[in-house]
Amino acid sequence: MLSTLEAKVVILGSQGVGKTSLVTRYISKTFSPNSTSTIGASFMTKKLTVDNCKVRLQIWDTAGQERFRAMAPMYYRGAQAALLVYDITSHESFREMHSWIEELKRNMNEELVIVVVANKLDMAATRREVQLEDAREYVTRVLGPDTPLYEVSAKEDDGTIEDIFLHITRVLVDRKQYLPRDRRMQPSKTLVDEPPAQQTSCCGIV
Repeated sequence: MLSTLEAKVVILGSQGVGKTSLVTRYISKTFSPNSTSTIGASFMTKKLTVDNCKVRLQIWDTAGQERFRAMAPMYYRGAQAALLVYDITSHESFREMHSWIEELKRNMNEELVIVVVANKLDMAATRREVQLEDAREYVTRVLGPDTPLYEVSAKEDDGTIEDIFLHITRVLVDRKQYLPRDRRMQPSKTLVDEPPAQQTSCCGIV
């Protein structure tokens, strides 16, 4: 009999870095260049099976606008994992990531799984402002050498976005971390229908 795990993953970052596009690419395998800014937060789910464990990810996509910043704690509270997203073409979005890191350190425990994601890799050839080497040095210094850093494109995904969520899920399954049903936050914004459950192998979705 398979064990079960329910985990909460929060997506944090400045406005316009492509948080919603990343989640949409992962959940529905689509990309919309005209997606609107998230208000408050949206809530999506994903079911998969990893290492003989059924997993249901609660993915909370938070708003990046400053006026919604005070609401962020209610969305990331209780999370087991956080994706910190910045825009490769915006050094400002990279600098602003520091405030999210400091906030998480103040309010979350050390067991929080953190992954740093640099979005808009498809634009890096002509508009890159954040060099990969600089980002790696910063992430290693501030979050530790074991913190993953991925450069991705939600527009032209090559499967890396799926790898990010698979990595998070495997870490949580290995740690036996979960979100107890009696502590789950109820979605206060958009609720998206769950896609059919998918199986994963050691190499990803099959």
